[in-house]
Amino acid sequence: MKGGKMPVNKKRRIIGIDPGLANTGFGVVDYVNGKIKLVSYGVIETLAEDSHEVRLLSLYNRLTAVLEEFKPDEAEMETLYFSRNASSALAVAEAKGVITLCLAQKALPLYMYTPNKIKSSVTGSVSADKETVERYVQILLNLKTKPEPDHAADALAGAITHIHSKF
Repeated sequence: MKGGKMPVNKKRRIIGIDPGLANTGFGVVDYVNGKIKLVSYGVIETLAEDSHEVRLLSLYNRLTAVLEEFKPDEAEMETLYFSRNASSALAVAEAKGVITLCLAQKALPLYMYTPNKIKSSVTGSVSADKETVERYVQILLNLKTKPEPDHAADALAGAITHIHSKF
């Protein structure tokens, strides 16, 4: 491996994760022969009427199942963005802790990127809005339609960013 880059012909499977307590997006892509190919994407939802600890356990169990199904080599997760709503920031932080535990139990290396790094990597602009990021993800993955919901599109954008940054 020259300069820390992986040989182009070796397949790597990356899972991008957009963390949240209510909705955690995931996007799985393969990088092989210099091309990015979509494997799968979706959202893990937890029920608002469930207790907090049950929601975290549900996220853990369902993400564990996703990791076992797709067997990624590496993981990407956006760095925590603190908004003005402290209670939602704390819930996201707890979800990130559960996600990090899942990844550690599978011995998956975790890479984290800022929202601006992801926007810039995918669209070329740090000021891109969600719609623009979704459109670029669609183009980069050669999809007929934009990936939905937006949590899944964000996860795919993170996985693409990791490939652009590492390979």
